[in-house]
Amino acid sequence: MIDPSHAAGHWQYVGPLCKAAVAVGADGLIVEVHPEPEKAWSDGAQSLTPKQFLELMGTLRPIAHAVGRTL
Repeated sequence: MIDPSHAAGHWQYVGPLCKAAVAVGADGLIVEVHPEPEKAWSDGAQSLTPKQFLELMGTLRPIAHAVGRTL
């Protein structure tokens, strides 16, 4: 399991860390998602919006498939 949200500390780096984690065979990802990250009581800076999360998942599937994994 990889927690790119806490590792990155900022939402802009969550996607690249997720892609790297999937590419090296991580069994799971912990990604923080919030409908309004700017209003979150904590961890807002590292949270993706639901739209960003769905877009990220779309980019992860081909990577997972390329390394013989499924999402």
